[in-house]
Amino acid sequence: MEFYKTRQLANTRIDVADALRGIAVAGIILYHSVEHFNIFTQEPIVHTLPTDQGIADVLAWLLSGKMYGIFAMLFGLSFFIMNDNQQQKGKNFSGRFAWRMCLLFLFGVVNVAFYDGDILMPYALYGLMLIPISYLPSKWVWAIIVLLAIQPVELFCLLTGQTIDHSTLWELYGQINSAHEHGTFWQNTLTNLRYGFEVNMRFNVFSGRMTQLLCLFIIGMQLGRQRMFYNEGRNLQIWHQLLWRSALVVVVMSIVDYSEIASWLNPIYNLTILMMIVSAIVSAWYASEGVRKVLHHLCIFGRMSLTNYLLQSVIGCFIFCGYGLACYRWLGITYAVMIGVGMVMVQYLFCRWWFSKHQRGPLEGLWRKLTWL
Repeated sequence: MEFYKTRQLANTRIDVADALRGIAVAGIILYHSVEHFNIFTQEPIVHTLPTDQGIADVLAWLLSGKMYGIFAMLFGLSFFIMNDNQQQKGKNFSGRFAWRMCLLFLFGVVNVAFYDGDILMPYALYGLMLIPISYLPSKWVWAIIVLLAIQPVELFCLLTGQTIDHSTLWELYGQINSAHEHGTFWQNTLTNLRYGFEVNMRFNVFSGRMTQLLCLFIIGMQLGRQRMFYNEGRNLQIWHQLLWRSALVVVVMSIVDYSEIASWLNPIYNLTILMMIVSAIVSAWYASEGVRKVLHHLCIFGRMSLTNYLLQSVIGCFIFCGYGLACYRWLGITYAVMIGVGMVMVQYLFCRWWFSKHQRGPLEGLWRKLTWL
């Protein structure tokens, strides 16, 4: 079997990928606000509105699992670009990327000290798996993508009648939730550091994200190989086809009752919505200058995605946790989403100010310097 080799084509900066990153981080902030940054209290919430449940349902359909997935896909794309650039120079990037994932894991440790739902540590582990897969020719990579996309774990359980015991997950959530509501800052930090990584990995298994996130990492890498985020050749036609086909599947799955096999099809449904969102944004970006002007603001937000992700953990947990403003007991979902919108706007203004003085975001610059030590 022959290994994949670079095509020696220049990898210029992809603005639409930055816009997608910005949308993903903003969506993560909004949905974390809906969930009160993982505080699911049994206490009555003081200020609620009749719109709360409707907003929760709409944002769950649009954002939950999709924004993290877009983030994962773009992570794979970034890996391809860095790896391909090094290959074009005749260098091997594998060891350097493994070191980069170690650094990302450490960023995740810092993040989980504030927010128990950290994704950076799991992403660092998933990222390591891109190294061996990147050597495979495209036909084998597509085969792996298809295998992961059909949710093999859930499909196996469905066909064999096997079940996975998730009781430990709910026990850990109970301990973490209690610390969020009633603990001091240090009690929160220690609880998050002790249980956060385990909870996230267990939740990935429970929600079907374990294989799906790896699938999206590889999809991002493969889309990079195919240069799909550039407006070249038939790319725009392919995005248009993906848009209407994924939209058709979403409509059908929204109508059909598949509750008996929901454990298998729900993650696939979410993946289809994600692909519909991505293809709609890429298609609109290249089709309309007006869309590009509007989304350019999110490019700025996306270029500081790592910094913005850690910032939202620090700010959001202070707003909602018991050691801070304790808004988990005061604000219903509508008001919480308003808080989320406010966080996005404040962080966007910070991005504008930072980029007026610097080329890269603070954590992005640090990560880059440490990567190339």
